[in-house]
Amino acid sequence: NIFFIEKKQMVNAWELIQKKTFTKWVNNKLDLKSIPNIVHLNEDLANGVRLIQLLEIIGGESLRPFNQSPGMIFQKMENVNKALDFIKLRGVALTNIGAEDIVNKNLKLVLGMLWIIILRFTIADINQDGKNAKEGLLLWCQRKTAHYEDVDVRDFTYSWTDGLAFCALIHHHHPELIDFHNLDKNDRHGNTALAFEIAARELNIPKLLDVEDVCDISKPDEKSVMTYVAEYFHAFSARDEFETAGRRVAKFADVLASVWDMEHQYELRVCALMEAVEFIQEEWDNTQLTDSYFDAKEKSNTFDIYKSTEKRSWVAEKKNIGALLGNIQTKAKTYNLKPYYPPNGLTLQDLDDTWKSLLQKEANYYRRINSTIRAIKEGLRKAYADEANDFQYRLDTISVKLVNLEGSLQSQLDLVQSLTKLFEPLQASLNIIQMLDSACIEANTEENDYTVHSLEDLSFGLDLVKEAVQMKSAFIQNQIISRNMTNLTPVQLEEFEQTFRFFDKDCTNTLSMSEFKYALSSLGIVYDDDKLEIAFYSITKNSDYATFEQFIRFMVSVTEDKTTPGELMDSFRTMAGDKPYVTELDLKMSQIPMRMIDYLKNTMPISAVNESNGFDYETYVEEMFN
Repeated sequence: NIFFIEKKQMVNAWELIQKKTFTKWVNNKLDLKSIPNIVHLNEDLANGVRLIQLLEIIGGESLRPFNQSPGMIFQKMENVNKALDFIKLRGVALTNIGAEDIVNKNLKLVLGMLWIIILRFTIADINQDGKNAKEGLLLWCQRKTAHYEDVDVRDFTYSWTDGLAFCALIHHHHPELIDFHNLDKNDRHGNTALAFEIAARELNIPKLLDVEDVCDISKPDEKSVMTYVAEYFHAFSARDEFETAGRRVAKFADVLASVWDMEHQYELRVCALMEAVEFIQEEWDNTQLTDSYFDAKEKSNTFDIYKSTEKRSWVAEKKNIGALLGNIQTKAKTYNLKPYYPPNGLTLQDLDDTWKSLLQKEANYYRRINSTIRAIKEGLRKAYADEANDFQYRLDTISVKLVNLEGSLQSQLDLVQSLTKLFEPLQASLNIIQMLDSACIEANTEENDYTVHSLEDLSFGLDLVKEAVQMKSAFIQNQIISRNMTNLTPVQLEEFEQTFRFFDKDCTNTLSMSEFKYALSSLGIVYDDDKLEIAFYSITKNSDYATFEQFIRFMVSVTEDKTTPGELMDSFRTMAGDKPYVTELDLKMSQIPMRMIDYLKNTMPISAVNESNGFDYETYVEEMFN
């Protein structure tokens, strides 16, 4: 209820402000013909006399004859209908407003009718960049106050409550009337009162609003503010027309200056481009090519740089010059200026002729360079191919030997280690290939029909062979060590070896302290940093890296007392739930890795109690530890 009461009070406040504003506006227009003013808006317009007189003044037409002293209601209706018909003839629709509403003194509809009249005869003709009426008036206010720091006109309500927007409009057109920059920005009432007073006294703008209508209401009435601001627009329209004329002349002068500058730029750019093109042709004609490869190579590189830099910039410039001339002609036609014709020697045809000569001289010079270095390139290709093919053959030979290893582990290890002695001469050969490759690149001989092996391929292949030999050597050594570790089960040995290989990231067959720590953690063995450091340097004998043998011996030391047959048997019983057999599901439920489950399934005997899916773990443990 409180909300609706406040809303009703707000509506009543707006009606009172509109009634007061519109009354002043009507009287201001009536004063132009010395017609007595009205006092009560809806009552004094009810007989249609003052309404017709108002429309005659603002419409510039006579509406006579009409009943000048109507006494009867039908006479009043005739007057009001005549006024409403005149409004409709001006292209304004009066929706839900009839003569009887005016005659019956309906304040709300009288205000609505007057707003339509004000909008049509005072505001509708305002035009700013294609925006009319309200939008046009708002745009006009925004433009005039754009450079005032404390003014931000966004609407016809809240933007005016501090009075600064009114002061800014006056200051923009008549800075001598108001000292805007020394105003107290916080004195809302004072600023508003000052603007209203100066507007009325100096500019003959009627004081349609009172200070309290703007400053003492939460949201000023939009229609009332628009009606008042429109008076500012019309008061300053003559000055605005002067400014518009100045802008038009300035714009035309700017167009002329712009066209002249474009013509001047066209001629300068054509001259510069033609001079540059003619100069380089003369330079090519005077160039002597010798039998020296380095000389020819330098000329070739210089020519390639020219094609990727100067030539491309000239191509772009030539297109831009053509576009510039087109823009000059288009702009001249747009503004009805006389067309521009380039002087002789600077036409696009002259530029095209110079360009054709450039292309011909360019092709001839390029062929001269290529014919000089072609034979040298062929020799470089063959030299590179011979070295590269031989290098790849030697790599393949080492790979074959690795694949065909036979004999005892020690004899295999001796053979693999002997292969490492071949890496130094291979590296020397690769350095020679690299030098030949650099020479080929310098001579622009990237393609080579004599070999398919690039430097990158050979370098990658050498790294792979080195890694293969290193890994094979480490593998054989680890197998020798593993063979001697009789106190570990095969499952344990396999798990420890895989763990070691996984954390040996650099394939050196050793683990750093951090790699050693992570390897232990993956096996469920966790030490604090101090204990880990003591253990690590103890097994490595103060070395920074642990070998495979040292790692395995350490794992034996920490696990050999944890894998007794009894403890292992208890673990199986726990998983089996005290059944005499264990199933694959039991193993999976115990979070055993799948590869370990597969191993156990393949090695454990089938249970006599459950032959379908049971495994006899008791027999298995006894056999493993027998």
